[in-house]
Amino acid sequence: MCARWSAGLRALLPALTLAAAAGSAQAHKASDAYLQLSTGNAGLRVVVDVALRDLDLVVDLDRDGDSAVTWGEVRAAWPAIAAYVVTRLRIAGCPLVADGKVALERRSDGSYASLFFDSPCQPAREPAIGYTLLHEVDATHRGIARIALDGREPVVRLLDPGQPSDRLAPTGDADAFFAEGIHHIVTGWDHLLFLLCLLLPAAMRRGPLGWQPVARLRDAALPVAGIVTAFTLAHSMTLALAALGLVAIPASVIEPAIAATIVLAAVDNLRPIFGRRRGVVTFLFGLVHGFGFAGVLGELELPPGEFAWALLRFNLGLEFGQLAIVGVAAGLLFALRGARGYPRWAIGGGSVAAIALGAAWFVERAAGIVLLPI
Repeated sequence: MCARWSAGLRALLPALTLAAAAGSAQAHKASDAYLQLSTGNAGLRVVVDVALRDLDLVVDLDRDGDSAVTWGEVRAAWPAIAAYVVTRLRIAGCPLVADGKVALERRSDGSYASLFFDSPCQPAREPAIGYTLLHEVDATHRGIARIALDGREPVVRLLDPGQPSDRLAPTGDADAFFAEGIHHIVTGWDHLLFLLCLLLPAAMRRGPLGWQPVARLRDAALPVAGIVTAFTLAHSMTLALAALGLVAIPASVIEPAIAATIVLAAVDNLRPIFGRRRGVVTFLFGLVHGFGFAGVLGELELPPGEFAWALLRFNLGLEFGQLAIVGVAAGLLFALRGARGYPRWAIGGGSVAAIALGAAWFVERAAGIVLLPI
């Protein structure tokens, strides 16, 4: 009996580990706000778009607790929303005043509050921006600023709320989109969980006697390389198509579909349903995941040349972060492949945990309800 309980606990360890990791992480897209700075005859105009789902964490928009934010609730909370944003956004030499306009914007990933601020200043060059929105509740949040001054070509900057609040952050980050690509993959827990499901069996071979460890690192590396290549090619294609606006699929479809890919990939580890078509299926699922990466680029309305350069850097950042994570995970799995009970507690237990999390995320995203405290 003790041996049976011990085996059961070992099988549950991956599930507990994954649940603990997800408990403090955002399973959906990375949290971003969008800022537009432009100058005119009246001075500087600043528009800030913040997702209602993010504002609800700091302003308590859903006052009746029914998990649905209404237009009336947003209007009632507007003074608190404007006060929250203006105290966490500073532009060097330009005091900001809210114009009181109440506006919502529907984006691909949900509804955003659009706040409008004016300042009489006329910055001669790109100003420094101090930005600390949502830092107290979400360390992964970023601001994406589009700055167009005096008719010049717009530039885009990444704003990190982690900068000290008493020091204005410089905006001249030439690698903003590369960093944003890394940020999106390392905070995209659903994308990472999907990749992990594909990697779990990489250091093993399934034969007539069940799972057997591979003898050489090369034997594990080749399947990993195939998986990563298929996933990369696929999500790069749909990322470009979606960011260019050539293909538009709403987040209400893509987000549940991403969760479904996790469940199917994990089920295939337990009972083969894809067989030798696993590479093809990985490619097809990668097409779905590509739409989940595209929001930040599609919203910025950059000129064609700047857009192409931003897309390249963003995708390179995605791949850099992905390869770093995959390399560490694959090396660890290879090192542990000979451990007693590895197929049961790593492949079996890990896949069961992934199925549970993926199913919960699917229900949440399809039905618009909250099942997990993340």
